[in-house]
Amino acid sequence: MARYTGPRVRISRRFGIPIFGASKYLERRAYPPGVHGPKSRRKTTEYGQGLIEKQKLKYYYGLLERQFRGVYEKAIRRRGVTGEQMLQILETRLDNVVYQLGFASTRAAARQMVGHGHVHVNGSKVNIPSYALRVNDVITVKNTNVSRQMATKNLESSTSRAVPDWLALSKDEFKGVVMRVPTREEIQPIANEQAVVEFYSR
Repeated sequence: MARYTGPRVRISRRFGIPIFGASKYLERRAYPPGVHGPKSRRKTTEYGQGLIEKQKLKYYYGLLERQFRGVYEKAIRRRGVTGEQMLQILETRLDNVVYQLGFASTRAAARQMVGHGHVHVNGSKVNIPSYALRVNDVITVKNTNVSRQMATKNLESSTSRAVPDWLALSKDEFKGVVMRVPTREEIQPIANEQAVVEFYSR
């Protein structure tokens, strides 16, 4: 299962946002990593800005370059605004929905949870993190002690994180339902998706 395994705080400091969650080092040092971090840098070109925005989304959702490029190519084949379609594809991935429901504490943990077979979709085991969910799909945690205990612990620790309105969660049943496709406003992306589209369309 391919995934990013490099330094996380360094990546968050590079972009100035907590991509992998809150970090005390990001708060303490308000400049990029490296010996030249505190110094002023050259003005970023339009190409460079597009690259930065793409990297933000790629790391945020835990995708490698080839996977992220596939998301873009899938988005341009859909009707509607390409950037918004791309965000909707990313948000409705199974691993992201498992995280949004609170069954996992991070997207990386949700990806592992799905990969290890702890999650079912519409009653069947699905171990593909990138599985594309549709409206009315039902996501449940496998009915075993190990899976349920893991989900319970994460649900208790994620109470401060609200479940998005486009999802419905039943904690007692360890079940979530995709009620509708999220809008761009509900997704609140950490990056400028239009800059990503322009970057790839060069």
